[in-house]
Amino acid sequence: MLPEPGVFHFPWEISSGAVQEGATVRTFGRLTCYQPADSQAVLSSQHASTQHQVKVQTAFVEPFHPILGAQYIVLGELESTERDGVMVRARVLNCVDGVDLASLQRAINEQRRYFHGREGGADIQQPPL
Repeated sequence: MLPEPGVFHFPWEISSGAVQEGATVRTFGRLTCYQPADSQAVLSSQHASTQHQVKVQTAFVEPFHPILGAQYIVLGELESTERDGVMVRARVLNCVDGVDLASLQRAINEQRRYFHGREGGADIQQPPL
């Protein structure tokens, strides 16, 4: 059986606990720390003058060649542990250095509006041909 498709969540939503445990998520951030002995990485992102961090379990994606300071997108399941708190168990971890974060955030918000409108039964206006 295939896992659920990952829904984009902003790093500040994950670090604040707004996403429930076990959910399949996609998120992004700058790789600020990698500990190969523990198979853990930390992605950081700035939002509203606050630095947010998401811990990532990298055991399923190793070996990979980390680039500290580069932007990454991660796809995986959210889990909570007593020792590490909330973390993403990565199934995919891609370096996307050079991505326009403002455009990515706008695209995520637009995708959310589309899905909300589709699920709510609202008519989506199609552009004229």
